[in-house]
Amino acid sequence: MSIPYPNIDPIALQLGPLPIRWYSLAYIGGLAAGWWYLARLIKNNGLWAKGGAPVTRALLDDVIFWVAIGAMAGGRIGYMLFYEPAILIQPWQPIFGFLPFPPALMLWKGGMSFHGGLIGVTLAGFFFARKYKLNALSLGDLFAAAAPFGLFFGRMANFINAELYGRPWDGPWSMVFPSDPLGLARHPSQLYEAALEGIVLFVVIRIATHSFNLLKRPGATIGLFLAGYSLSRIFIENFREPDTHMPDFPLGLTMGMMLSLPMLALGLWMIWRTRTKTSETVAK
Repeated sequence: MSIPYPNIDPIALQLGPLPIRWYSLAYIGGLAAGWWYLARLIKNNGLWAKGGAPVTRALLDDVIFWVAIGAMAGGRIGYMLFYEPAILIQPWQPIFGFLPFPPALMLWKGGMSFHGGLIGVTLAGFFFARKYKLNALSLGDLFAAAAPFGLFFGRMANFINAELYGRPWDGPWSMVFPSDPLGLARHPSQLYEAALEGIVLFVVIRIATHSFNLLKRPGATIGLFLAGYSLSRIFIENFREPDTHMPDFPLGLTMGMMLSLPMLALGLWMIWRTRTKTSETVAK
């Protein structure tokens, strides 16, 4: 027996001809919540090793902009490369009847990739740290601590859009999503991801940074985030409906699992390499 899907309108409000979608508000909400949390972290000198936080309040405002651009560009390009490369070879299409735009800007086709967005954020943060001569690992730790905010809001937007739903299941909290052409009861896997990748991962990182001084070991918080996200994603992929246009992988693996396994290895290695190191020794 399934429970009714709430069937929330994907458009949150209409401003004349301009629709404001929940998906857009999720990006804004995740960015705003992360910004607020990062501002609190850099004020708490007790969390950081000698020298304090990697950025000042003024530089934080600048790097937020860089990271937002990296997340959006990387997420879009990553989706096309990892999930739907056919978009890259389609001919340019006109918008508003006369303006041609390259496929990379066709946001109405396909979606965004977390793994691509992560690459975009990493590149943006690295170049920002290089420009201002900051500790890149500590800067990455800062954003890793706040990343679960964006993941939570993004997965809730997926749920509202009735996309990325789960595999067929007739359990007590299964749902029939209106976008499902088969009309089957399914796992609400978006909510599983919001809980694990958002709430649980945030709590784990919060405990690690505030009770175990993880921010004093540059790179360790990045590693914890990568490992925690990867484990969550690999687990949830067992309940999430695989993309129909993706190739079959051996042993029942999905594209999400394949992309997460290297992240898991990298995250564990980053935690291991900082196990006896402080900010001063890692930075050398």
